[in-house]
Amino acid sequence: MTDFDSPWKEAISLYFHDFMRFFFPLIEAEIDWARGFEFLDTELQKIKRETETGRRDADKLVKVWCRNGEEIWVLLHIEVQSQAQSEFAERMYIYNSRIFDTYRRNIASLAVLADDRPSWRPYHYQRDFWGCQATLTFPIVKLLDYNISELDIDPNPFAALVQAHRAAQSMGDNPEGGYENKLALLKSLYQRGLSREDIVELFRLIDWLIALPEREERPG
Repeated sequence: MTDFDSPWKEAISLYFHDFMRFFFPLIEAEIDWARGFEFLDTELQKIKRETETGRRDADKLVKVWCRNGEEIWVLLHIEVQSQAQSEFAERMYIYNSRIFDTYRRNIASLAVLADDRPSWRPYHYQRDFWGCQATLTFPIVKLLDYNISELDIDPNPFAALVQAHRAAQSMGDNPEGGYENKLALLKSLYQRGLSREDIVELFRLIDWLIALPEREERPG
């Protein structure tokens, strides 16, 4: 089974600004990028240990500043396997509330749904009892919504990574023809106006996402 979580986490670490620009452009415009950003891996791991979910998730916690000077912590979650909606939304709520409870920071929870079910779009958690209500509504993007052909020359690194992810999903457990799709995607990197350094990084990430058996990697 393809390991989607690890390459996604590394891609976010390498290209966080591009990630926000590609998936959440309205939020990206509110961030003061001149002040930089900081990954809070230690803080996130502390929360994960306390929640004891036993899951390996493609999560990142990032400190940013708004243009008005306010500090915001951004919790990013990449969901590859479509879980029951109540479970996923509940986890988003738990992580959001635990981070706030522990660190008392404003949290923006964002989700990228990278599964293969078009109708699965959880974006809201709510719990009611005797007039008491706990809720969380969070922005989502769905990889299935992107028109793959329109991403062919997009210079944003995540355009190529979305194409790679979708190609790996469509390949499933049948790698026949996977080499041709992978090669075409790798060649397209040279048409996107990317730097040599970015092309090298994306080669590695795409190779990671579209993992082929050795016989498929070397046809003929």
